[in-house]
Amino acid sequence: MHRNPGVTRIAILFLTLMLTACGNGPEEKPPAPLEPTSSTKGFYCGMTLAEHPGPKGQIHVAGETGPLWFSSIRDALAYLQLEGATRRVRAFHVHDMGRADWNTPQAGTWIDATQAYFVLGSRREGGMGGSEVVPFGDKAKAEAFTAGFGGRVLDYTAIRKEEMFPAKGDAGG
Repeated sequence: MHRNPGVTRIAILFLTLMLTACGNGPEEKPPAPLEPTSSTKGFYCGMTLAEHPGPKGQIHVAGETGPLWFSSIRDALAYLQLEGATRRVRAFHVHDMGRADWNTPQAGTWIDATQAYFVLGSRREGGMGGSEVVPFGDKAKAEAFTAGFGGRVLDYTAIRKEEMFPAKGDAGG
């Protein structure tokens, strides 16, 4: 059987392009966390992050030049539930409240949210009022937090499955 080298090269090129388009190409490195400025505003509230105590979140999505900033972790999780499913999330960073000050989380205390432990249902109010979802890089520190403020500790997979916002007519809705 006689093979045409030009056809073989075209077939290899086509297969390579198809595999790359399907996401089997080299993985893109997730963006590193950034530090907000004094004028950085929350995605939903439009107020500066500095106006709110408690942990903040930043979500990097494909097609945006910088992260979307959130005044509370609850707001960031709402974004993932409501809008994030339609966009490619490249990274999600939260303050590690085991290392950060509650009133003004310091620079350099960001962690990858997918590796965090979250306290849900505590008595600690966040930046937008109401019970805040509080992230920690260390599970023991998250458990110690619940001893003082109540709540329960969940990992990222479990927190993403939580129903953060009850349907209309449900208690608390």
